[in-house]
Amino acid sequence: MSIDDKIEDLLRRREMVLEGGGLDKVEKQHQKGKLTARERIYKLLDEDSFVEIDAYVEHRCIDFGMEKQRIPGEGVVTGYGTIDGRLVYVYAQDFTVLGGSLGEYHAKKITKIMDMALKMGAPLIGLNDSGGARIQEGVDALSGYGNIFFRNTLASGVIPQISVIMGPSAGGAVYSPALTDFIFMVDKTSQMFITGPQVIKAVTGEDVSAEELGGSITHSTKSGVAHFRAENDEECLEMVRKLLSYLPSNNLEDPPQMVTDDDINRLSDRLVEIIPDSPNKPYDMKEVISEVVDEGVYFESQSMYAQNIITAFARLNGRTVGIIANQPKVLAGCLDINASDKASRFIRFCDAFNIPLLNIVDVPGFLPGTNQEYGGIIRHGAKMLYAYSEATVPKVTLIVRKAYGGAYLAMCSKDLGADFVLAWPTAEIAVMGPDGAANIVFKNEIKSSDDPVAKRNEKINEYRENFANPYRAAARGYVDDVVLPQETRPRLISAFDMLMSKRESRPSKKHGNFPV
Repeated sequence: MSIDDKIEDLLRRREMVLEGGGLDKVEKQHQKGKLTARERIYKLLDEDSFVEIDAYVEHRCIDFGMEKQRIPGEGVVTGYGTIDGRLVYVYAQDFTVLGGSLGEYHAKKITKIMDMALKMGAPLIGLNDSGGARIQEGVDALSGYGNIFFRNTLASGVIPQISVIMGPSAGGAVYSPALTDFIFMVDKTSQMFITGPQVIKAVTGEDVSAEELGGSITHSTKSGVAHFRAENDEECLEMVRKLLSYLPSNNLEDPPQMVTDDDINRLSDRLVEIIPDSPNKPYDMKEVISEVVDEGVYFESQSMYAQNIITAFARLNGRTVGIIANQPKVLAGCLDINASDKASRFIRFCDAFNIPLLNIVDVPGFLPGTNQEYGGIIRHGAKMLYAYSEATVPKVTLIVRKAYGGAYLAMCSKDLGADFVLAWPTAEIAVMGPDGAANIVFKNEIKSSDDPVAKRNEKINEYRENFANPYRAAARGYVDDVVLPQETRPRLISAFDMLMSKRESRPSKKHGNFPV
């Protein structure tokens, strides 16, 4: 074969790989409102930056007529490229090729990319769209999943791992995304579940659709599995790019610093108006966040799940911070099982990747009730205590209103390692709320009064004035400064600037007792 023939052969092979499962399968993919694997990669990465690896890998299965099957690219496209000029590794399962099913060499292509990402210290992005394990390959396919899970675990806390569910993901396939840092889902076209609707119907008699069981709404609102939800593929991929703009490439780097036109000394009179005069009246904590961060922009994770707590990325003077904030609009901002899990996982991610933590506190306590107690609020709440105590990144806490009891501690008090604690004059820091405290402390006086109701109200106000304020805590050094609401932004920026050179170590150990 001449050189010209060999070049022609290479071009023909390239064309076969690029065709995927063929024009008819590509058209079906488009009819479902989905992009193909390659289209997704091209939209995700910087223009002309994608370099493919292992395009010519083939399976070696000879059972069930598989030796006659042509499977271009083994049903997955793998390679590397850049996002905003930064190196990333990516794999995209190709549903047009045998339903994107995972076989032995499909998995080997993915694990090779995972190994490269780990060695090079670059983020890994998986675009998942697969019918599941390739049954014809039996235990070899299962081994492939196991090898992926193992590498997900090795890479955890070392490089950011992002899973984008852009089609079905069922059975064992869901556990790789569950082991990664963030999961994106697309409305109506992506589903995740361990057992599908048909199996559930046969075993339990429950009648449920795939979308109800494992769609983006379900996992964004009920299970908390999904961190971000998009309307379509294009929006989803743009959201992935946005998330990466807040994150470092690995655990040895700091997050990228952006140029901002927002004044570091900007004051906000709006902050004075947000907190209601009544301590029991709700307000939207997101308004506080918007007034404080650069240009009012933040990127919220799990925005539809456990909405009584907010977890978000934002910037202060161009530097990334992770925000954990109580939301008084929902359950009065109480901490519960789901909020504790949501917050603790976010805290541990930020700590692993050198992202400072800003904690904005307005918490009346842990949510009471038998459902919470029976569901294990004790062990779930302890995860927050553990995560904050373990974190060595800069931690700044801002108390804007209520900070009662154990929930005050759980929102990163001085005692759990907060480096700097600020409070507004509206802050109420106490063992419990004035209503409950007055009933206990002044029980006898209220009982013996001629007008117990009036006496109780009097004692509640007395307790609030004398104890439920920031100055008692400040007198003991638990609050570093009481600041005017309007000067919050410059004071926070100053605090994080001061903490930039923070170094803190913990006792050497193999692992802790609260994996998240």
